[in-house]
Amino acid sequence: MKFSPLVKRISGEGADAWLTHYAALAARDRGEDVIILSVGDPDLETPPAVVAKAIERLQAGDTHYCPAPGRRSVREAIAAAHTKRTGQSTDAENVVYLSGAQNALFVASMCVAGPGDEMISFDPMYPTYPATLEASGARMVRAPTSGNFRPDLTALASLVTQRTRAIVWATPNNPSGVILNESELATIGKLAERHDLWLISDEVYAGLAPDGHIPGLAAQMPERLITLGSLSKSHAMTGWRAGWLVGPRELAVHAESLVMCMLFGLAGFIQEAVVTALSIAPDAERRIRDYCDVRRARMVAALTGIPRIRTVVPEAGMFMLVDVRGTGLSGYEFMQALYKSQRVSVLDGAAFGRETAGFVRVCFATDPASLDTGCERIRRFCEQF
Repeated sequence: MKFSPLVKRISGEGADAWLTHYAALAARDRGEDVIILSVGDPDLETPPAVVAKAIERLQAGDTHYCPAPGRRSVREAIAAAHTKRTGQSTDAENVVYLSGAQNALFVASMCVAGPGDEMISFDPMYPTYPATLEASGARMVRAPTSGNFRPDLTALASLVTQRTRAIVWATPNNPSGVILNESELATIGKLAERHDLWLISDEVYAGLAPDGHIPGLAAQMPERLITLGSLSKSHAMTGWRAGWLVGPRELAVHAESLVMCMLFGLAGFIQEAVVTALSIAPDAERRIRDYCDVRRARMVAALTGIPRIRTVVPEAGMFMLVDVRGTGLSGYEFMQALYKSQRVSVLDGAAFGRETAGFVRVCFATDPASLDTGCERIRRFCEQF
């Protein structure tokens, strides 16, 4: 039987990098001694008030169809939070509530580009970006970064062609933790104006940045910027699948049409819990920032001085890149050998792009005992070289 060309576009790059992670998950489920530092799912519970609201609404029978773009109450709450963070004047008509930021990126990319178009994103990037951006038939173009993973803006400008429709980035970045500064964003904005491009900013980790704020273009360029957000990281709600996009009203109309084809609305009791979550966002975000600050410092201290590796301390987020080229192994080889030898799972940096091919990504958002044990096993592994 034949399949659509879509199946090749969505297969994704770097899928092998996740095999060790899945093997570690299976081993943990069997009760084996493994340390999982390969995924960002912190050992924090969703805030009790959010859980209580979901249970209350579920028990009240809030289990029926909801409007495709989300209830007005949740969209108003998202708009208010977006305005407070970015300074952009926003209302419910600019918001579409979606099943996580990953879903929001898919919807945004489908609405702004198609076959024959190009979308530029900075390398390194989250592994699902290529497949998500190319699902529409567009081609994703990788823009290089400098040695410290900041965007190479000269190279970016050279990659813009008549086919370019959008520039996409995450700030703070996953895996590097880099936060784009005002100067970098201003240059990107001018480039977009010159070539009439869409801008898509993935700000899932914004609440984890210092003081919960990041520079942005939303207030300056509301007619061409699409902002993606979610509660997965800021509120420890990864499994709730609660995200959104904020953009021009015409885009929101098109996004709603796509959502009608794909989701036909999302659970009402979760939407009501999202409203509660947004009402306590300052406290929830402060909790995760403090959590990450302590664990990041703990991991830096534990890995500093280990022979043949070098840590790259992130500006924000819950991940750290570790340069393993001094071991003589690629990131993929290091990942495999570390798991085989020490039963610690990390993620091959090449899954995020060419810029991180000699690195592994390590998550420090876990309990202190696992963090300490994992770092000690990494030290033991590296000392054999």
